Amino acid sequence: MLAAMCAVLGVLSLDLGNMSITFEELPVLLGAMLFGPADGAAIGFAGNFVYQMLRYGFSATTLLWILPFAVCGALAGFCAKKGGFKLSAKQTTLTILASELLITTLNTGVLYIDSKIYGYYSEIYIFGTLLPRYALCLAKAAAYSAVMPALVRIAGRAVGGRTKSV
Repeated sequence: MLAAMCAVLGVLSLDLGNMSITFEELPVLLGAMLFGPADGAAIGFAGNFVYQMLRYGFSATTLLWILPFAVCGALAGFCAKKGGFKLSAKQTTLTILASELLITTLNTGVLYIDSKIYGYYSEIYIFGTLLPRYALCLAKAAAYSAVMPALVRIAGRAVGGRTKSV
């Protein structure tokens, strides 16, 4: 279900050139914080795979575009597991911030590789929007950090205690 949410939120993105405003990582982070790194990575991989197939089809760089979300899920899940699935507000914020920074950095790298392979590389196009991309990344991290503790509590109860989350 979380992977499906990831795919739908990806489709509902607002595209602004080489920058997208999307919330597809929210279910990845939630699943990772509830179930751990393997499930977080699987949610990120499966959800973004479906999104990529629906929106772009398969290409030479499809797996590269999926990688940031799988890595994000693994990182957030590892942090949650290391904290006994009971992260403090500060730990949750740092985990989400690290995950968002990682997604933005990896996506920029994939954009660079994709642009070189498909011949649309321009230094301005790839690197000219880094500041707005990282500003958006920080804003999303702040928003996710504000709602994630409540989401983890509510979702943890909804799955019937099958998670170690609070």
